Amino acid sequence: MNVAGILLALLLVPAVLFADECIDCHQQETPGAVIQWQQSGHAPANVGCRSCHGDDHEKILQGNARVVAAVCARCHRQAFAEHSASKHGMGLHTGWGCTRNLPGRDQHECRFCHEEGSTLPVSAVMCARFLRQSSEMGQLGCNRCHMVENACGSCHGNHLTDLDIVRDPAVCAKCHMGPDHPQWEMWQTSQHGTLNRVQGRSIGPDCQLCHMPGGSHNVSHGITATPAGQVYPEERYKAERVKMINLCRECHAGSFAEEELAAADAVRSQSKQLVAEAAEIISELHDLGLLDPMPQDRPAHPLRRHELVLDGQMLYEDISHIERLFFTMKKFALAKTYKGAYHQNPAYTHWLGNAELKMLLVDIRSEASRLRERGGERGADERTLEERLTVLQGKFRRGLISQQEYTELKAEMLRKLTR
Repeated sequence: MNVAGILLALLLVPAVLFADECIDCHQQETPGAVIQWQQSGHAPANVGCRSCHGDDHEKILQGNARVVAAVCARCHRQAFAEHSASKHGMGLHTGWGCTRNLPGRDQHECRFCHEEGSTLPVSAVMCARFLRQSSEMGQLGCNRCHMVENACGSCHGNHLTDLDIVRDPAVCAKCHMGPDHPQWEMWQTSQHGTLNRVQGRSIGPDCQLCHMPGGSHNVSHGITATPAGQVYPEERYKAERVKMINLCRECHAGSFAEEELAAADAVRSQSKQLVAEAAEIISELHDLGLLDPMPQDRPAHPLRRHELVLDGQMLYEDISHIERLFFTMKKFALAKTYKGAYHQNPAYTHWLGNAELKMLLVDIRSEASRLRERGGERGADERTLEERLTVLQGKFRRGLISQQEYTELKAEMLRKLTR
C-alpha cells in the first residue's frame, strides 16, 4: 500500500482506537472482541473500553469489574427502565440465593445480590435449587440464564450492537426451552412459527413482536400471571389482557383473541386444580408420617431444613418418589399445558401437557395407595381420633378450611368420641 493509501486508512479508523491504549494489547490478546467492538455502534461514538470496563486493570483481571446493566443504563436509560420493570428484571431474584453459608462458595457471586461495598441484599428471595448445586453447575446451569437481570450481554452479546442478533427469536431459545418452559419449541412448531419461517414476521409473529412490541425492553407486556402461573389481581390482569388483545388484533378479530385467551385461562385454572389435588395427597401422607423417606430422615433442605416443601422452593433431589412425581407434574407438565395453550400449540397443550399431567396424577394416587398399605394406614373411616385431628389440622394449616370450619369439625369429632 502506498503512503496515500495508508493515510486514507488511518483517517477511516475511529479516533477512539488511538485514544484507548487497551486496543494495542487486546488486538493480540482478544482480537475477536476488538473486531466486534470496531464493528459496533460504540466505536464511532467514541465509547471505548474504559467507558464500560473502567480504569482499574487489576480489578478487571480479577473478574471484579463486570459490565452490569447499570453501566449500560448511563446511556440507555429508557431500555434499562423498561427492562427493570419486566420479568427479565427479576431474573436473579427468581434464580439465586445467598451462598454465604455454603462450603467452597464463589465469592464473586456476592455481587449479583449486593451493590459493591454494601452488605444489604438487593432482594431477600432465595432459590433452594440453586443453593443445592455445585459451584460449576450453578455457574453453567443456573447463572447463564438468571444473570439476564443484570447483564445486557445475555441477549445483545458483549461487544456487538447489531440489532439483528436480538431480533432473531433464537436468541430467546437458550433460556426459554426445555421441560419447564418450552416457549421456543411451542412457538417454533405452532402455526405462528411456521408462518414466520416461511413468510417472515410480517405474516407470522415471533417472540419479539408479541412480547417486546415496538422494540420495548419490557418482556412482560400483556402477560397476566407470574412465571409460576399465579394470576395477577383483577385490575392488573384486565390491564395486561387489554394490551395482549390489542396486539392480537393486528392480525385477528378482537372477539377471536378474547375467546382464545379466555380458553387458555380456563386450561390454566383446570390444570392447577389437578396439581392442587396431588399436593393435598402428598401433604396428607406427610401429616400421617407415611412418606418414604420423611423430611426429617433426609438431607436438610437448604432453606426450610426438614419441612415438607411443595412450593416454588421444592427440590428435585433428596426427596421421596411420590414427591419426584409431583415435581415433574408441577414444574414440567403444568407449564407445558397452559403455556402451550397461550402459544397456540395443540400438541403441547394436550399430549405433551394435559395427558402427562393427568397420567402423573394417576401415578401419584397409585403411589399414595402403596405407601398407605405399606404403612398399615387405615381407611378414613377407621382412623383413630388422633389421626383424624392430624389430617384436619393439616387442611387448616394449608388454608383448605377456614378457622370456623376447623373449630366446628374438631368439636364434632370430639362430641362423637364422648357419645
